[in-house]
Amino acid sequence: MTGKPFRFGLVAGQVNGLDDWTRLARKTEAHGFDTLVSPDPLGGLDPFTALSAAAAVTTDLHVGTFVAVDKFRDRRLLAWQADSLHRLTGGRFELGLGTGRPDAGRHLERLGVEFGTPGERLDHIADTVRHLKARPDRPKLLLAAGGPRMLALAGREADIVTVAWSPRATEDEARDLVGTVRETAGDRDVELAMNLLAVGDEPAPWLERYLGTTVHELAAHGSVSVLPGTPRQAADTLLRRRDELGISYVTINSGHADQFARVVELLKDR
Repeated sequence: MTGKPFRFGLVAGQVNGLDDWTRLARKTEAHGFDTLVSPDPLGGLDPFTALSAAAAVTTDLHVGTFVAVDKFRDRRLLAWQADSLHRLTGGRFELGLGTGRPDAGRHLERLGVEFGTPGERLDHIADTVRHLKARPDRPKLLLAAGGPRMLALAGREADIVTVAWSPRATEDEARDLVGTVRETAGDRDVELAMNLLAVGDEPAPWLERYLGTTVHELAAHGSVSVLPGTPRQAADTLLRRRDELGISYVTINSGHADQFARVVELLKDR
């Protein structure tokens, strides 16, 4: 699982309309990013609908869910939506799937679906994965995993694994989680991914607002989720992490697109 070429993705933030959305898609491709991915929901919108518009105005950019919540959709509907985007985009769609953050329960209530216990959610997503992988021609499957059982499932079944650690997780803690994926993957060819919270040394007000911390505090703690310093220093850190952890696919919030594009330029095709 080591030595893979880098890939870089932007995670879409707030969407203010079709023009803003398609502009972001074009910008993402022009800046050299490989993927534009969407949370679920995307500012109240269905991500599959939005991603079809992003794919329509780009040529090589891959689009994907980051991540679709397993219980938001019947797995047969999910497979249909994923297959439709896979075929329409000529293979540029990547299906990211997860059990959902705790706040997903509120959306499920509106859908008339029970969130269930963590164990029930994991059993449910395992069944969904089996259903999706039974299809002979399917999009790549990304699984978001944090707990031991989900990490093991992702290692056994996913094409791409994005490891969900806490914002303050250090490289040593990240290494332990990645190790679980590697152990369960065995000889399978799995792409390892991570999501960054910030790049550079500029303040990120949303971090303090939502997480109660700052970029400086996270960097001082040794958080693996921030990349302080110059673009060259950030690029060197990602090169080292790929060598040591095997992480080659890196995503970041679209609010950091301009800053991270400088890092992407240094690492493109490496």
